[in-house]
Amino acid sequence: MPVDPRAVITAIRSVVGDAPNVPLHAPDIGALERQYVDECLESTFVSSVGAFVDRFEQEIAAFTGAARAVAVSNGTVALQIALSLAGVRPGDEVVVPALSFIATVNAVAHVGAHPVFVDSEPESLGMSPTAVADLLAGTQRKDDSVVNPVTGRRIAAIVPMHTLGHPMRIAELVAIADEYEIPVVEDAAESLGSFVGDRHTGTISRLGILSFNGNKIVTTGGGGMILTEDAEFGRRAKHLTTTAKLPHAWEFEHDEVGFNYRLPNLNAALGVAQVERLGEFLKDKRLVAERYAAAFSGLDGVEFLAEPPGTSSNYWLCAIRIDGGLRERDEILQAVNDDGLRCRPLWNLLNAQAPYREAPTGPLPVATALHASVICVPSSAALAAV
Repeated sequence: MPVDPRAVITAIRSVVGDAPNVPLHAPDIGALERQYVDECLESTFVSSVGAFVDRFEQEIAAFTGAARAVAVSNGTVALQIALSLAGVRPGDEVVVPALSFIATVNAVAHVGAHPVFVDSEPESLGMSPTAVADLLAGTQRKDDSVVNPVTGRRIAAIVPMHTLGHPMRIAELVAIADEYEIPVVEDAAESLGSFVGDRHTGTISRLGILSFNGNKIVTTGGGGMILTEDAEFGRRAKHLTTTAKLPHAWEFEHDEVGFNYRLPNLNAALGVAQVERLGEFLKDKRLVAERYAAAFSGLDGVEFLAEPPGTSSNYWLCAIRIDGGLRERDEILQAVNDDGLRCRPLWNLLNAQAPYREAPTGPLPVATALHASVICVPSSAALAAV
């Protein structure tokens, strides 16, 4: 029996209240953010140099447990540099989930590499380690490389993404990748505050990234962070993203082609304040998730997507999975949006996007089903106060 859109509206409204327009995810900007931004303005150090950049990097490193955190202008360039540090070169291939935001695969293209798309798993919505294992089982060894026999290209990295903040089976994936000596770069853009056991997402492999876009749990307006346990990776990441300028009191000497991917101090000031409130945000978002789980628990044909066992999700976006296909999904999306509830589906699969339709792609039964059945519901931390 199809899910009644009115019942979905009633369940969501029981959590978010009766406001006429409820965004999917709005930032929470308060007095502390204004205080730090004012301090930055008064210092006149509003661009790419300033104390708040250093402080932001240090506080993210401390929170995640990463040995080094390097702030950059957005999550996409963070992933681009991380892939470069991992050894990905033009002409290589990188394994990517077909179900992800397009920035994940764009970063692969930005380093001149080619994506290979694999399926997801239904529990976490993230990359399926089984699908990756099946792909790698059909590869060949050539010298010190793992080669895709269909394309003749080297498989240089694997990029899992922790979807909606829910940690995927990252430890299992890293173990598979290690068998083939292929580096893993974690796209943890959505999962600041998510853990597998006591380890933060983005730190379980040697390289990971975060995003601080305006819709993330912590925002700097726009920004990203490279996380690493490797001191040399950390040094190189900072050097490459700050125009490869050699330290000197006044000379402008650059020793290689670098990138101007620096995070402005003004944005970092906002980020420092947000990180100080991160514990509050995580508590509020978990409360919102618990209310949704209760609201949908008695609704036939609807499943609230909870964190996978053994993990702690930041519940960046709460989501439901409905029975049926695209038609049923879109009927519900139309009804809830007409009611002022800014719900959204998951992204269209990356292998169907115009720039990537010719990329090698494995079977995608789970990703296809998730795309047709998952709806993200309003998830702002401020909803905890409703």
